[in-house]
Parts: sequence; C-alpha cells; structure tokens
Amino acid sequence: MYVRHLQVADFRSWEQAELELEPGATVLIGPNGQGKTNLIEAVGYVATLGSHRVATDVPLIRHGCARAIVRTTVVNAGRELTVELEITPGKANRARVNRGPVPRPRDVLGILRTVLFAPEDLALVRGDPGERRRFLDDLLVLRAPRFAGVRADYERVLRQRNALLKTAGAARRAGSRGDISTLDVWDGHLAGHGAQLLAARLDLVADLAPHVAASYAGIAPESKPAEIGYRSTIAELLPAGYGTPGHRADVEVSTDALLAALVAGRDAELDRGVSLVGPHRDELELVLDGVPAKGYASHGESWSFALALRLASYELLRAEGSEPVLVLDDVFAELDQRRRQRLADVAAAAEQVLVTAAVAEDVPGELATARYSVADGEVRRGYNE
Repeated sequence: MYVRHLQVADFRSWEQAELELEPGATVLIGPNGQGKTNLIEAVGYVATLGSHRVATDVPLIRHGCARAIVRTTVVNAGRELTVELEITPGKANRARVNRGPVPRPRDVLGILRTVLFAPEDLALVRGDPGERRRFLDDLLVLRAPRFAGVRADYERVLRQRNALLKTAGAARRAGSRGDISTLDVWDGHLAGHGAQLLAARLDLVADLAPHVAASYAGIAPESKPAEIGYRSTIAELLPAGYGTPGHRADVEVSTDALLAALVAGRDAELDRGVSLVGPHRDELELVLDGVPAKGYASHGESWSFALALRLASYELLRAEGSEPVLVLDDVFAELDQRRRQRLADVAAAAEQVLVTAAVAEDVPGELATARYSVADGEVRRGYNE
C-alpha cells in the first residue's frame, strides 16, 4: 500500500499543496513552522478521520476559511482509489471515493492505513490512561474499520447515560427519588456496545503483546523485558485467563459481565453522577521488568516503549496482510543513535515511508530516496544542503 498523490486546500497553513509520491522513502525537509507536519497530518486524517495533534477538526481549517479539502490517491495491490474529504467545522464532513459520494465519511476507513510515530507519542507512556485507550481504539479501527461505528455508538450512549445519572443523582441528593426508569435500557445499550469494544481490545492486546516485546528487545537489547496487558474495570467478573491467546474474548460473556457490574455499581454511580465501569475507564498497562513503565521508566526507556508500541502496530498490521504506510514525524532528532538505526532499518524495508525532519542530517542515509524541500509556502522536489 502506498500514497501516490496528495493534494490539500485550505488545510492548516496550506492554501494549496500537491505532491506526487512513490513507493519507498520520501523525506520532507525544512525549518520548523513551514508546514511539513501539516502535510503528513493530512495523510493521517484520511486513514483515521482524526489528527494526532488536536482533538477536533476546527484547527485543521486554514484561518479565515470555511472548509478544508484533503485528496489522496492510494494504491493497494494494484488497485487505485482516490479519496476526497471535505472538512467543515460545525457541519457534517463529506467524503468521496473516485469522485462518487459515500454515505458517511467513515466509509472510507480501511482504504488507507498508516502507522505514525511522532514526538507526541511519549504521552503513550507518560500520559493519562485516555492516551493509551485512544492508541488501542485507533489501532482497532485500522485493523477492522467497523469498530469506528462501535466506538462512536459507545461514546454516544455513554454521554446520554452520564446525563441521566447526573440528573437523577442530583435529584436524590435534593431529597427526591429522581427518574431512573430508563436506566435499565441505557445499561443494556452500554453493555452491548461496550462488550464489543472490550472483547476486541482484549484480543488486540493479546495479539500485539509479542510484537511489543520483540520490538522493545530490538530497540533496547540490554534493557529489561517489556510487556503489555489490559486492566478492565470488570476483571473480577470475567473468567480466569479471559482475553489471552488461549482464551479469546467473547462478546456475550463480556456483555453479561458488564451488565452485572452496572447493576452492582448503580448506587455508587448515582452518587457520583457518572458511569464508573466500562471500556472508557479501562487501562492498557505498560510494564518493564514487572514494574509499571509510567512513573518508573527513564526518559530513554519511555521513548523505547513508545517506539515499540508503534513498531509493533506496524508489524501486526503487516502480518495481517495489508502493509500500512509508515509515517515518521520529526522523530529522528529525538532518538539516540541505536534507536535511530533500529527505526531506520524497519523504515527502509517498508513499502512506503513518509519522513519529516528539520535538517537533512537527522535522517539516516538509508532513507535518502526522494527528498522535498518545504519552505515559504512551497514544496519543491530535491533538497540543497
């Protein structure tokens, strides 16, 4: 899989930009603030319908403009598809494939797969659990695009159930009973969507774990062994070994366990006015030699773990038959020589890798295939030292 063509209009800092791309390595070189990351962010947006830098679409629109356009042509196993996304804050975004409209933007998911490593990834290790849940869910959608709908449905039900809990809880504290007549219905919806998400995350972690261990060992062979695990808010209600390679997760079992947890915790949830169990409160555990990486790992170990998570994602997707585009956003300058070389070795073997760097010296020689200069609002093929 590779991106053959990228075009953006009124996206971030770019009024217009257009690149013809090839398999192999493409390096975008230029000073900070010239728009290199904006271009690879556009590629990532086509793959995930989201940004690795911001939580909403509003900052993606060039200042003073009403909308942004991102258009990519993707080649996969000899088949070529052009995806166009129209991003309009406050309105529904629109999508086209080969110039024909599709019912929903998320129908384009799966046409392009990317795995991106960026300086922000240090938050995967040092940030709050929400960063790690997002990592899992983004990878789930890359692996099976239908989970974009499951994720959206779960978040919608969660918001509505929380609103009911908050209102009913406030009424209770004021001495009234509060109307919880529909809470059982919302429990069922939350358990149904949540069970699909939980079971898929458990299976994903089980499949990803050996790749993480191998990637970390390759990056830091002298370091302690790295492991990942999944800690669920309903772990005590699930069978022993549930969600491990020898005991795959089951949606029906997960649904029953979530429903039981919601019933048992109802009083506490009404008191707090918020849903206390479910995938939205689970955690991806990162462990070094039996100790949580967060709070204990050194700066170098944290970088190694973040890189191992991304490389493991790449290896998992590639092993499942569709090699993703590898995107490396200004990361070589952050890595020491050993980690830089390990990443370069993987990148050099990728079908396509897109790299950004402030200076050419940051990019290993193996990735010197095609270079573009990004400066003064223009992208030019070739780079002069």
